[in-house]
Amino acid sequence: MPRMPAAALMALLSAGPAFAAEVTPAIVFSMGGKLDKSFNEGVHDGAEAFTKASGIAVREFEPQTDIQREQAIRNFARRGQTPIIAVGFSQANAVKAVAAEFPALRFVIIDAVAEAPNVQSILFREEQGSYLAGMLAAMRSTTGKIGFVGGMDIPLIRKFACGYAEGARAVNPRIEVLQNMTGPTPAAWADPVRGAELARSQIERGADVVFHAAGATGIGVMQAAADAGKYSIGVDSNQNMLHPGRVLTSMVKRVDVATRTTLEAARAGSWRPGTQVLGLSEDGVGLAFDENNAGVVTPEMRGRVDAAKADIAAGKISVHDYMSDNACPN
Repeated sequence: MPRMPAAALMALLSAGPAFAAEVTPAIVFSMGGKLDKSFNEGVHDGAEAFTKASGIAVREFEPQTDIQREQAIRNFARRGQTPIIAVGFSQANAVKAVAAEFPALRFVIIDAVAEAPNVQSILFREEQGSYLAGMLAAMRSTTGKIGFVGGMDIPLIRKFACGYAEGARAVNPRIEVLQNMTGPTPAAWADPVRGAELARSQIERGADVVFHAAGATGIGVMQAAADAGKYSIGVDSNQNMLHPGRVLTSMVKRVDVATRTTLEAARAGSWRPGTQVLGLSEDGVGLAFDENNAGVVTPEMRGRVDAAKADIAAGKISVHDYMSDNACPN
């Protein structure tokens, strides 16, 4: 997948009144570790790119417990770090609380909304990218059964699952989509053994493509699929290289570019608060195509996906957002 032009996001992330340009950034990651090969690592990569280009270091903290998240955000704020980026929906309340205590500092929350005059909230239309992943899975499947393994059972992950099933059924209305969530707590993001167990169970039931939206737990999902000679679909970051030829694609969320761009806007003095939602039309989500999956995605498959991507971006295809009503159409 080509790299997203930073200018497209820069325009979105700099609408409204600007803050001063002092930049001493920090990041508080979600559970699962910053090198999870997925969501956290994408944010880390964006920060690394910013540091390389600007020479400005970005401080980082990897929480091990829920209580450490708000403590870390507040500790960074007390040191005057700005902007402070909080990764993941579970940090929204902490961001809102600390932002109110430090109104002169800037805060960014990824994957949630925290309404405050000094907070920028960045969301993604995961259902749109997942729809394309479902189409590709249905076209690749020979059994008429595909799988989905989610991490923590929350509406955001149901959003991935719903879009995936909708896209698959657009290709094959009778396809069976097997679904499992790993668990109800944040530990569900960091359990690759359980991820592998769930993937093997779905494969034993006939699934020959398994999509994960499970953070580090998904590493186990992808290993199990490769071991069984089946296909997996990665998430958040491009994971195609983890098992070349056995990863059908990855549904990427450009958290790397969003991170780099919000830091660049802060440095340039054009950073602004508010909520931004990034989908296919903004190149905020999409599928990864490279040398690692070139042999398993045919030109016909790629053509159908590209056509659907254009239709979604143009509004000709509307993909249901689970979080709009906490329901998924059959």
